[in-house]
Amino acid sequence: MAVWLGVAAIASAAEKVCVVRVQGTIGPATASYIARALGEASGQDAQCLIIQLDTPGGLLDSTKEIIQSFLRAPVPTVVYVYPAGAWAGSAGCFITMAADVAVMSPTTSIGAAHPVGIGGGGEEKTDDTMKQKLENFASSYIEAVASKHKRNVEWAKSSVRESAAITAEKAVQLNVVDFIAKDMPDLLKQLDGREAAGKKLKTAKAETVEIPMTTREKVFQIVAHPQMMLVLMLMVMYGIIGELTSPGAILPGVVGVIALVMVLYLASVLPMNIAGLALIGVAIALFIIDVFAPTHGILTAGGIVAFFLGSFMMFDRSEPFLRLSLAWIIPATVVTALFFIFVVGKGLRAQSLPVQAGGETMVGRTIAAVARIDATGGKVFIEGEYWNAVSETPVEAGKPVEVVAVNGLQLKVKPKSNQEEKLS
Repeated sequence: MAVWLGVAAIASAAEKVCVVRVQGTIGPATASYIARALGEASGQDAQCLIIQLDTPGGLLDSTKEIIQSFLRAPVPTVVYVYPAGAWAGSAGCFITMAADVAVMSPTTSIGAAHPVGIGGGGEEKTDDTMKQKLENFASSYIEAVASKHKRNVEWAKSSVRESAAITAEKAVQLNVVDFIAKDMPDLLKQLDGREAAGKKLKTAKAETVEIPMTTREKVFQIVAHPQMMLVLMLMVMYGIIGELTSPGAILPGVVGVIALVMVLYLASVLPMNIAGLALIGVAIALFIIDVFAPTHGILTAGGIVAFFLGSFMMFDRSEPFLRLSLAWIIPATVVTALFFIFVVGKGLRAQSLPVQAGGETMVGRTIAAVARIDATGGKVFIEGEYWNAVSETPVEAGKPVEVVAVNGLQLKVKPKSNQEEKLS
């Protein structure tokens, strides 16, 4: 009896399916999430790992990492383009075709797998050469992926070279995916008994266990976007400049340094255009120079144009997931211009103004001696107060004197002739 219960428990534990949900851009966080989920699915002795996919595309390096995770996965992988209206675009097409079982829900689409161009800022001939190399690599890569699972190689290559895209129904007809499933129960029913990665799946009555993203993965998924890159760059500028103009504030500097680390991380992840970053650097330089140079705002105007163009050029606008819209660029440009004109500019100019208060304001002023002033002491009336005063040359009461120094609560003065007073 105990043996039978043990066997039943093992059989029951085997009928388990793990599910992950991938939505949005494919990036390093997605690759890490899927690799971790495959490990957890293996640890739970799951029948397979189902990846519910809806993506416009992503980075080629992250896509390669995901496909490599599939190839060494200890459990079968099932990519399910879901829900209705979802799209396995660009990187999503590679991932779908690399799965042991590829499934789509009705009214979904797949394709347009042309690789992301490399922003370089070099000569046009060099850019074209690099793009051609990248396209050739992506074409051969998806061909190898499709061949492994006996899927339509010619269509796979056309999705890269011609950005071909098709519906779920057409994908089944062309042997791009295996079948269509309207929902999760239908998917599990159709998977039951199918051979995948040398294993016969038992999913008809399997329990679905969702593996969610960790907090760390969610944070990196959120920040790995051009919009966040722009916001972080503004935080770097405002934070560091705020700390330099207000030493000891601490908070602006801390925020700026943290944002700088995040910017450096994203710069290694997102394909960025060096020319765009250079224009933003030029814009900041023009803003600061215009504070000190008498250009009547010409350099500031040039800085605004440079910042706008730099933000516009920073990412490849041909790719939807890398597109930095004008709804972000224009407000960022306006806020940055106002920040430098009214905050940084006014602050730097204020530091160069003469002292308006304190003892230093009395030096150089001419006043009348209230009582006789000599080396031992005397009195003057200045700034609404009586001050002790000393002079190396004796000065009689009522005679004009000039303040030459302030020593604590005592003024050092010298006599000033009527002629000098007229000249001054």
